[in-house]
Amino acid sequence: MRRFIKNKLAISGVIILGFIVFIAVFADVLATHEPTAYDMYNIESKVSSENWLGTDSSGRDNFSRLVHGSRISLTIGFFAMLFTVVIGVILGSLSGYYGGKIDSLIMRITDLMLILPFLLLVLTIIAILEKISILIFITIIALTTWPNLTRIIRATFLSLREKEFILGAKSVGASDIRIIFKHFLPNAVGPIIVNATLMMATMIIIESALSFIGFGIPQPTPTWGNMITEATNLRMLENNWEAWLPPGLAILFTVLSINFIGDGLRDAFDPKSN
Repeated sequence: MRRFIKNKLAISGVIILGFIVFIAVFADVLATHEPTAYDMYNIESKVSSENWLGTDSSGRDNFSRLVHGSRISLTIGFFAMLFTVVIGVILGSLSGYYGGKIDSLIMRITDLMLILPFLLLVLTIIAILEKISILIFITIIALTTWPNLTRIIRATFLSLREKEFILGAKSVGASDIRIIFKHFLPNAVGPIIVNATLMMATMIIIESALSFIGFGIPQPTPTWGNMITEATNLRMLENNWEAWLPPGLAILFTVLSINFIGDGLRDAFDPKSN
């Protein structure tokens, strides 16, 4: 932990992310307007005391959508990461611990998922479902992004399987569940935490990219990805930067801060990786 605290980039990431999380938590207090409310008499207005970041092409307040979008984008990023970690840890643990046919089956499924084009797979699922809620969106992302973490957990388990303390636990009759939770997973905590942290940044980018091309969270739900779709309108791109630049910067700083934290955690858990 001392190594992490001495990492200036990691600490700056914690400060930036903490500020963004604060905004997300208190979005209801900070927002000056209802984020989904249309005002057809106030379309594409500039910065003013009434609308701190102007309004978008539908007359919705950009500042209110920005702060509420932070809550939804972070929620999607966190829970998509969490679901992915759960799937990856379970499958990776089973594969690395038991080996044999179980390992072969899980690895073949993993290889198949890695071969399939991610974007095409996600777009196909979303197109079939038609109506997408936040929970369904999170589930789709988690079900298509677990293979890499599964391989990492499997590799960690394989490296530990022949260690003396593992063989000793088996020799005294410890159950598989006890061995996995007491001996394997504690030694895999470092890779899990580091990859989970970096994965959250990836999830936020995925949500933003899919929303930008119209396959993410549907309007009028405010997300940062939904907000930057305003940049597809040439008039808005040139004359109304208030609608798309702030969410773009929010995505940039959030992803950078999470990556700084992830790099700091990696150095803290494995000094040799520095």
